[in-house]
Parts: sequence; C-alpha cells; structure tokens
Amino acid sequence: MTARANRIATLTDAAIELIADGGMRALTHRAVDGRAGMPPGTTSAYLRTRQALIEAVVGRLAERDRADLARHDLPTGPPPTAAPRLDGNDLDGLAVGVAEVLDRWLSTGRSRTLARYACLLEAVHRPELRGILQHGTGLRAQARDLLTRAGATDPDRQGDQFVAFVDGLLFDRLVGAGALSAPQPGSAASRADLSSAVRTLLHALTGN
Repeated sequence: MTARANRIATLTDAAIELIADGGMRALTHRAVDGRAGMPPGTTSAYLRTRQALIEAVVGRLAERDRADLARHDLPTGPPPTAAPRLDGNDLDGLAVGVAEVLDRWLSTGRSRTLARYACLLEAVHRPELRGILQHGTGLRAQARDLLTRAGATDPDRQGDQFVAFVDGLLFDRLVGAGALSAPQPGSAASRADLSSAVRTLLHALTGN
C-alpha cells in the first residue's frame, strides 16, 4: 500500500468511527482530521468534497468487508468457472461461515456496519451518491453462483433474495427489535443462532 493509500485508509477509518458515533451529521473534514490525529486540512487535501469523502468511506468499508469474508474462506472474487456442486453438508458449512462473519459485523465490526447503513441512507436523499450501491453487487453475484451450484431452481432471483434476507437479519440484530432477544453479539450463542437462521434460509431456497 502506498503512502497516499495508507493516509486515506487512516482518514476513512476515522470517518467510519465518527459516523458510527454520531451519524452522517458528525462527518466533517475537520472532525475527521481530529479523530485521525492529523493536522487541520489533511482530509480536505486528500478528499476535497463531502461526496469524495463519503465515496472513500464506502470503498474502505467494502475493502474491510472483503477481508472479513476472505478470513472465513467465503468467496470474494469472480465465481469459479468449474466449481464443484454443493450438497446439503456444504450448505451447512457455508451457513457457519456466514454466521461467523455476521457475528463479527455485529460485535467487533459494529461501527463499520452502522456506518454502512448510514451511508446507504444518505444515498437515498442524494442521487449523486447512488453509485455506492454498486459495492453490493459482488456479493449478489457470488450468492447467485453458490445457489446455482446448490441446485436452486431460480438462482438469479434466489441469490438476490438470499443477500436481502441476510442483510435484513443483520439489520434486525443491530438496530431492530431482534436486538432485544438475540444472544449477545460476539458469543458462541450468537454465532449458533445466526448459523441456524442462515442454514434454514439456504435449505429453503435450494430444497436440499
């Protein structure tokens, strides 16, 4: 990573924490400078406009999410051309891996998850930021491929549904009523509960 890339990573990590703590209104160039421990004007020198800053934050979120997926051996790149067929046991293992990532995003990665939702909501009101939605297309492509290999009858539609359902599960556990009754994030009980939900979804979509 170049010195410029390292500096932008430091600034965007600070911006993520600011958004998680205070929402999008807390995101200013001056506040990012302070949170990152950088001299005044540093953020604006690298990311001149607010739009550039938000886009950089979203890019950093996607980068760190890909690292989490790779850490748990979940696919992050283009689908393989001749991947083996998935059976029920493979789906159970996949559910465990997905649950571990979700639990991480609810616990040690909670700030990133809050910031991601805040950025998406910002894009609803600012059409010029709608491009940030493109960062979610890769996960949908991978889900379609996985469901194709598992024998789903309509993998394109069901792959999109899988991502939407899992994202809804994450949202419910983070800020919805599910947070009132779900096990404590970061615990074995949380991972087991999430794994059960994802496993049920995968088997329902594939009929395996």
